[in-house]
Amino acid sequence: MEEENNMSFLQHLEELRWRLVRCAIAIFVLAIAIWWFKEWIMDNIFLSMKSPNFITYKWFCNYLGICVEDIQIDIQSTAVGGQFGYAIWMSFLGAIVVAFPYIFYQLWAFVKPGLKQNEKSMVKGIVFYVSLLFFTGILFGYFVVAPMSIQFFGSFTLSSSIENNFMLNSFMSTILSTVFYTGLFFLLPIVSYLLGKIGLVSSEFLKKYRKHAIVAVLILAAIITPPDIISQVIVSIPILLLYEIGIFVVKRVEKTRLNNE
Repeated sequence: MEEENNMSFLQHLEELRWRLVRCAIAIFVLAIAIWWFKEWIMDNIFLSMKSPNFITYKWFCNYLGICVEDIQIDIQSTAVGGQFGYAIWMSFLGAIVVAFPYIFYQLWAFVKPGLKQNEKSMVKGIVFYVSLLFFTGILFGYFVVAPMSIQFFGSFTLSSSIENNFMLNSFMSTILSTVFYTGLFFLLPIVSYLLGKIGLVSSEFLKKYRKHAIVAVLILAAIITPPDIISQVIVSIPILLLYEIGIFVVKRVEKTRLNNE
């Protein structure tokens, strides 16, 4: 431990370089695996959202009475190399998502030696909690946010004479960006914890600006969801819940700080 703390600046850079190399290797290997199963992944994970038998639509129909009829969507690729390019993009982004716990662990292992013992105990299990929140957000984005977007825009017609022929890049970008950003949004309690730990925010500050946060959440929900009230409410509720969890977490940080004093 003492040896780690006495490392020179160049030695720290060398350690960071090798940790980034490990992350890159993990992403590359997983990207190859995803590439190998790209057709199955495309058919069963992405294009399955066009079917009314998709699990989210069936759940909404059985429990909420909101049933989805056949979604008339045709996916086209008009660019030279369009399918090849998106196969690569899907492989690497999917690899980053799958490798996220390992990537975060490598970065955390680089930062951890610089913390004091009490700070290390305060963030014990952070890799697990960050990964849990991230994957919960990914699942919420995939099973809730993305299907609602595809269903809404796939079913919406300005005129019966106009067909919905989506470009591959538009279809894939909608799903990938929605799912990935939702995963990041779910890290809000961790961000609140870290900001509270270094004293940049307090629980009183978060409470004071709760109304502003609600407006910001509604704007975010409007950006990542189709423009209908039901979708925005469904997305807003868990994000607001995460904000409240953030307040609770910062309160715990403040309580621990007072006890230590």
